[in-house]
Amino acid sequence: MKNLTEEVDFYREDGWVVYTAEYHLKRGYCCHSGCRHCPYGYDNDTQQKPEAANG
Repeated sequence: MKNLTEEVDFYREDGWVVYTAEYHLKRGYCCHSGCRHCPYGYDNDTQQKPEAANG
């Protein structure tokens, strides 16, 4: 994805780039990295999606 917009697709925090839920939805899939704003319900602790989302 080119042309990312800061504060819409990502923001910077303590030297890190943090992607927003909007960015993840535009990308269209879960990367299974435990992203802070994952809209797909991935749980990094259990390394799986909640049962309702597995459908």
